[in-house]
Amino acid sequence: MYKTIIFDVDGTILDTERAVLHSLQAVLAEEGLTYELAELRFVLGITGAAALEQLNILDEERILANWIEREASFIDEVEVFDGIHKVLHAIPESGVVTSKNSLEMDKGFYPFGIHDHFEAIVCASDTENHKPHPDPLLKSLEILEREPHEVIYIGDSSYDMKCAHAAGVHFGLALWGAKSTEGFEAAECVFEKPEDILAYVVK
Repeated sequence: MYKTIIFDVDGTILDTERAVLHSLQAVLAEEGLTYELAELRFVLGITGAAALEQLNILDEERILANWIEREASFIDEVEVFDGIHKVLHAIPESGVVTSKNSLEMDKGFYPFGIHDHFEAIVCASDTENHKPHPDPLLKSLEILEREPHEVIYIGDSSYDMKCAHAAGVHFGLALWGAKSTEGFEAAECVFEKPEDILAYVVK
């Protein structure tokens, strides 16, 4: 049982996969770079800067700004996953640790009006190191004044799981976002739907 639930955003709270991948594909195409969506899936769960670095993009700052703007144009295709609202209303304390930076949060998270549910929100702009490094999650624990054993971090990517375990925190797989348990054998919990989380919360 856990006193606090900390969530990832993309693929866990928000269904952003289409917006993230299609916007990146479009921005890269404008630069004369052609990628299939499957080739870009690795970017899900890491910072935009890290994604562009792995793609060997030279003008990273300009391309990242274009990507953020293009992704914002897809916001009508982004939805809060079914069941998330119910869970956020039911749990006593929660937080967010995300690889989105502050600008991405302003354009692609806060407009959904769910941020008031969280006692701590840590984004990529808040720490020098990012997932899978434990620092973002450790910062969240510090803000929440919680010990690692009191919380569970719920996400949909291997970066999320590595971040959790590096911080000494249990990891819960958001199967509604991850789609598969392959590669997540070390997860302490697997949640098929958001409502399943409620059975693990200290009332």
